[in-house]
Amino acid sequence: MQQYLQNKKGLVQNVFDQVYDRYDLMNDFMSLGVHRLWKKNLINMMNPSSNQNLIDVACGTGDIAELFLKNVNESSQVTCVDPNRGMISKGKEKLSKFKNINWIISRAENIPLSDDLFDFYTISFGLRNTAKISKALSEAYRVLKPGGRFLCLEFSKIQNTNFEKIYKNYSKLIPTLGKLVVGEKQPYEYLIKSIENFLNQEELIELMIKNNFKKCTYRNLSGGIVSIHSGWKI
Repeated sequence: MQQYLQNKKGLVQNVFDQVYDRYDLMNDFMSLGVHRLWKKNLINMMNPSSNQNLIDVACGTGDIAELFLKNVNESSQVTCVDPNRGMISKGKEKLSKFKNINWIISRAENIPLSDDLFDFYTISFGLRNTAKISKALSEAYRVLKPGGRFLCLEFSKIQNTNFEKIYKNYSKLIPTLGKLVVGEKQPYEYLIKSIENFLNQEELIELMIKNNFKKCTYRNLSGGIVSIHSGWKI
């Protein structure tokens, strides 16, 4: 599946080039800090042990890697992948105390690693930014070990009509908030459009199944503002 917005030449790259320096700060403002709880839910759902390794794609500044390593007492290996050089640089700086993180600049659709390497593959708020969702899922399946698990935390579709109206009205304020906090409005106009145009929960399940994942499920958080999708390579 190709995405129109993401296929406009250089759009996503330009968006993150503009915001990486204040990416974490803006995430806190936009979600009122709740994104941190969503990410903890992802790690709790994963329930990793110290002998398992993780690839975190569209890693941003490394929030998932940090939570994962703290959960396993810093004893596992994490590979962080992101196409944005500035974001990777910020992540390295933020997580400099961790010596077991490998950082790779790459798109989700073409990861420069061998097959069957990882126990877990995570992608948080990044799948909707890929140009080809199906190709990204195919790559996720390829780099997972047999028995490995795919977990995607992503904006989704709210189930309650009244809550959806409230959320949409709040969303209209986000570009203005971006202008105040980051100094740029356009990246957050893109953010809102990309959320509106993204798959719903069941459509993503169908696409995961088409890319060979088994036991595919999802869990809604915050009424469906986001969901965590899970699938296994069997």
